[in-house]
Amino acid sequence: MRTVAELPHPDFKITIFAMNQKFIIKFEQGPLEQSYKIAETALIDGVNDVFQILDESFYSTVLKQFEEMRKSFNEAYARYDS
Repeated sequence: MRTVAELPHPDFKITIFAMNQKFIIKFEQGPLEQSYKIAETALIDGVNDVFQILDESFYSTVLKQFEEMRKSFNEAYARYDS
């Protein structure tokens, strides 16, 4: 797996990888992570198209999913710990 880019963002770390003719977009926030894969053949302009996909609307969705992930994990841990 080769790192293609790291993008700055105030709420999470964004890393784009290339592996097996796919781009992998990984978002990290503390101990949580989300990843998305897209075939290189689905994009005309390679990684530049990935940058176009990553807009503010998508970032907002990713942030909401992190909130849900954290809530779900905290609830599961609370059940375990009780």
